Amino acid sequence: MAEHELEIAETTPQSGPERYAVTPQGAIPNSVLPLLVWRGVAEGGDRASGFERLFDENGWGRTWRNGIYDFHHFHSDAHEVLGIAAGEVTVRFGGDDGPRVTLSAGDAVAIPAGISHRNEGASGGLVVIGGYAGSRSADLRRGIPAELREVRANIAAVPTPGSDPVEGAAGVLPQLWAVVPEAPPGVA
Repeated sequence: MAEHELEIAETTPQSGPERYAVTPQGAIPNSVLPLLVWRGVAEGGDRASGFERLFDENGWGRTWRNGIYDFHHFHSDAHEVLGIAAGEVTVRFGGDDGPRVTLSAGDAVAIPAGISHRNEGASGGLVVIGGYAGSRSADLRRGIPAELREVRANIAAVPTPGSDPVEGAAGVLPQLWAVVPEAPPGVA
C-alpha cells in the first residue's frame, strides 16, 4: 500500500455503525434519524486524503479539512459526515442533554440534518474531514428560536442519501434513514 492510500477496515453487520437517537431540545430540532458512528474505518496511510476520496466516491462531497466548532451548531439543509483523520475529540450531539461521543483517528460519523454537534475537548493535532450527502452546500445554524419553523421545513426537504458515506451503495445508511427506527435516546 502506498504511503498516501487509505486502508479501509472491513465492516460487517455485527461491527457496523453504532446508532444514537437524538431527540429535540428547545430550538435545536435534532432528528428522528439515528446518528451513525463507524469505528476504525481508516486504519493507516494518509487518513485525511483517504477520507476525502472515500466520501467523494460515495456521494458525500464538498469536503473540507478543519476541526469541530466549540459551540452547538447544525445544518438544516444537508446531512453531514465527519471523518477523524488525526487526534481525538469528544463531541456533544443534540444539545446540552444529548449524547457525548469520543471519536478517534479512523472513526467516522454521519450526522442527519438538524442534529447539533459541539466539540467538548480535543487532542492537539485534531484533523477532521467533513462532507455533505449529495455534495450539497450546508448552512450553519445555532438553534435560534425564531428560526425553528424555517429549519424544520428545511430538514423535511433534505433527501435521503442514496449511498452510505463509508460503505457506498451497499452500506446500511440509506436503509436506516429511510425507515425511522423506534429507539429511545442513546445507543439504539
